Amino acid sequence: MAINIAQFLLETKAVHIKPNPEDFFTWTSGTRSPIYCDNRQLISYPEVRSEIVHSFCNIIKKEYSNVELIAGTATAGIPWAAWIASELNLPMIYIRSKPKGHGLKSALEGHFKPQQKTLIIEDLISTGKSSLEAYEHAKKDGLNTLAVLSIFNYGFKKAIDAFEQVNLNYHSLSDIDQLLNYAHNNNQLTTNDVKTVKKWKEEFSI
Repeated sequence: MAINIAQFLLETKAVHIKPNPEDFFTWTSGTRSPIYCDNRQLISYPEVRSEIVHSFCNIIKKEYSNVELIAGTATAGIPWAAWIASELNLPMIYIRSKPKGHGLKSALEGHFKPQQKTLIIEDLISTGKSSLEAYEHAKKDGLNTLAVLSIFNYGFKKAIDAFEQVNLNYHSLSDIDQLLNYAHNNNQLTTNDVKTVKKWKEEFSI
């Protein structure tokens, strides 16, 4: 499964890799990176979309069959949450990055019940900050979050540590090591390219 997802990410150009430090991407945060991930590209490919939703649902049925609510993070997690909720015939909500400044002033949109067993759907986990903010919003409004599920994960130590600190499980369909292995095995990256990206990952994780 992970290899197929890695293939989809590269073929749809949802993930771009530039191992040359002089040609690194610049993230919104200002971080210079050899990888740029835009999983929004994936929603435009019906066959890929279907396979990803199927993969999510397999994990949920195996690991979280007691789930009662699917929550998508705004904005990139919303379509995946909607497709997953439809496939599993479960209610869905979405979680804003911050609460509204009016009305009930909640970050959660949609109907839910206190202590509902919830899965948060993300498209990407990098530092884990946005995922954990969504978790805190859900917790504040009384939901019982079982885990965070994402399409891709950079595998940064700081994210691993952050999830461990709040005792929150997470699952990703693919991660940076699987992506690099696939690209290397299919002659899209050289051995030195892979080493460069892995070195960047280790340095960024500190």
